[in-house]
Amino acid sequence: MRQNRTAYIQQQFPLFNIRLHLEFVEYLDETMLIGYARVSTDDQLLDLQRDALQKAGCERMFEDTASGAKAERVGLTALLSTLRQGDTVVIWRLDRLGRSLKDLIRLVEQLDAVGVGLRSLQESIDTTSIGGRLVFHLFGALAEFERNLIRERTQAGLSAARARGRNGGRKKRLGPAKQELALRLYHERKHTVAEICQLMGIGRSTLYNYLTEAERNAQRAA
Repeated sequence: MRQNRTAYIQQQFPLFNIRLHLEFVEYLDETMLIGYARVSTDDQLLDLQRDALQKAGCERMFEDTASGAKAERVGLTALLSTLRQGDTVVIWRLDRLGRSLKDLIRLVEQLDAVGVGLRSLQESIDTTSIGGRLVFHLFGALAEFERNLIRERTQAGLSAARARGRNGGRKKRLGPAKQELALRLYHERKHTVAEICQLMGIGRSTLYNYLTEAERNAQRAA
């Protein structure tokens, strides 16, 4: 593909300034359209992506066929290791590159940091253009908004928990009388641990802590 482009330039510009000509050819030889395809299972969607990427002019192609959100993407790793400044990664659709908005933005930022563009065929997005960069700035703003919203909800939940007498979401410690009742119920063996915890409004670890503390107190008193 590169040889064809070089030959075309030589035919079309025979009187081109030699120095500029060589620099231009060298630039073309250093940049590539590189395709990336991914499917969750071995189905016809991979062929569809291949055809679209080839039609878009991709000179190389990397693929991943995997299932599961945490599956290792060997093809993507190989792609990222071969990229050079000026290259453009071409994908069929945005969800072929990133499994989530956060993952997608992280990868686009990683590409941008090394001077590599991203083109998505289905969404007609190209980060080498002003419009394409604007789209991802908006994506980044949405992701930040989502993070802030989650943070605010977490803080609101903690505040509500404290207002109910808990700290950091943990249930409050029982008073001496209720501790004694919980221990008596445990030693009577008439109720399960789960039933005792539900009745007293405590967790299993809290009940076991009371048991350990009571045993230590008994040993000290002996």
